[in-house]
This record gives sequence, structure tokens and C-alpha cells, in this order.
Amino acid sequence: MKAISSSARTLLKYKYLYLIMLPGLLWYFIFKYLPMYGVIIAFKNYNFSKGIWGSPWVGLKHFEFLFRNNDFFVIVKNTLLINVYELLFAFPIPILLAVLLNEMKNMMFKRTIQTVVYFPHFLSWVVFGGIIIQLLAPNEGFVNNILRYFGMEPVFFMTKSEYFRPIVILSSILKESGWGAIIYLAALSGIDQDQYEAATIDGANRWQKLLYVTIPGISNTVILMLILKIGYLLDVGFEQIYILYNPSIYDVGDVLSTYIYRIGLQGAQFSVTAAIGLFQSAIGFFLIWGTNRLARRYSDVSLW
Repeated sequence: MKAISSSARTLLKYKYLYLIMLPGLLWYFIFKYLPMYGVIIAFKNYNFSKGIWGSPWVGLKHFEFLFRNNDFFVIVKNTLLINVYELLFAFPIPILLAVLLNEMKNMMFKRTIQTVVYFPHFLSWVVFGGIIIQLLAPNEGFVNNILRYFGMEPVFFMTKSEYFRPIVILSSILKESGWGAIIYLAALSGIDQDQYEAATIDGANRWQKLLYVTIPGISNTVILMLILKIGYLLDVGFEQIYILYNPSIYDVGDVLSTYIYRIGLQGAQFSVTAAIGLFQSAIGFFLIWGTNRLARRYSDVSLW
């Protein structure tokens, strides 16, 4: 009874805060939790006319189809490789950018650079992807014009498999690094300035301050962002890949999101795509859970 009365008092005390939180909770419940019942079509042969409950059960048939399909494993490999490359090359760039912006003393120049690097985030992938394609165009593209200037032959970047993944990673860096740096800039602003003053008194130079004050000060944020990033190893943004790829580079460019679009929406195989989505979600959950356990074991930071 004491516990119940204590909870009731807490609820009454913070009733306005809970009221403010209510719209967000309702949004998650309506758009995230209620649709989860539809995952059962992964175990059914879904038919529009019969509906979800009227469609016949087929058990694990769709999962068996996926795991016996060689193309599926190629697509999973493509998805994993692109995400691993992004983890290795794109993930550190916002951290580096935030540190460099934090070191700038000229506020006007700093704000100008921030505006320039933030701006690409607000462009849709249709626009930004179109810019990338035009820059790499074989006839009038800026990059190929430079190659011609130096007497080199133009390169058909967008139709060669060996260039597709680097283009995807580079375009991600150009578009999202500035926006991603915001979180690390916020973490940098939370570092106690007394630590820098103490380091100066101890004779530390700028590099030593960066190494022993700045990096440890944002390490918790970096670990949390890394945990979340690893949870998306089987999820590549659909818009970016769909705008940049074409049938000639399906062998390296076709990923789970584009495969779902092609067979789900264009091929109307909704049960198969639901099975793929469930597979992605399950793998993502175990990746986050495992990474979180490792982070909690070897550091004092974790999501839960």
C-alpha cells in the first residue's frame, strides 16, 4: 500500500510533465506498437481479399524461401558491407568535424562553416543524389572534365561496380556529417572548462588537451552513438541507394531495403517482405543487445 500511495503521490506531483509526455507516448503506441500485429503476415500467405486474419497460415515457408535463395545472401552481404564501411569511414567524421569546430576561435568563421556543413542534410536524397550523379556524369560531369583536362579517359562511375560503394560512403559523409556533428558539439559544450584551465596550468599543449580532456569528455556520447549505429547494420537508407544505383550494379548495390521495395511493392509479395523485415528487426535487436552488454562490461556507459 505504501508503494502504491508513493507512486500515486509521484504521479500527482509531476502530472503536468506526464501530460506533456502523453502525445509522444500516444504517437509511439499508434504508429509503432499497434502496427506490430501485422508482422503475422510473415507466417501467412497474405491475400488482399482475405485480409490478415483470413489469409492461410504457412508457418516458416517464407523464411525457408529466403534462406534457400542465393540472391538473398548476396543482398545481405551488400547491406552488411556498406554499413561496415560506413562504420569505419563515415562514423568518425562527425566526431572529427565537431572537434575541429570546437577548436575554432573565430566565431564568425565557425558559424559560416557550421552552416555550410549542415545545409546538405536539409536536401532530399532525390536532389542530393541528382547532384552526385551530375558531378560524376561521363560527358559533362565535373569530375570527368577534370580527368579530361589531365589527358585521362572519362570514367563511367555510376555503372561500374567497383565505384558504387565508395560513392555511397562519400555521399553519406558529405550529406550527413555536419548534421551528425551537432550531438558531439553538444557533448563538447558540456565539458567542464576548469579541466582545460587545469591542463593549461600543468603545461599541456593543444594536442594534449585534445587527447586527455576533449576525447574522454565525449567518449560516453561516442559509445552510445556507436551502439545505436551497430543496431542498424542490416538497414541501409532506401532513398540513397535507390537514387544512386541501377541494374548494372545490382551485384554490389542491391540491399535489403531496395529488395523489399522491388519484391514487396512492385512484385506484391507482402508476406516475403514482412519476413525480411522481421529478420532485420531480430538481427538488429540482438546486435544492440550484444553491443550494449559489451559496453556495460568494459565501460560505465550503456543504453540500459
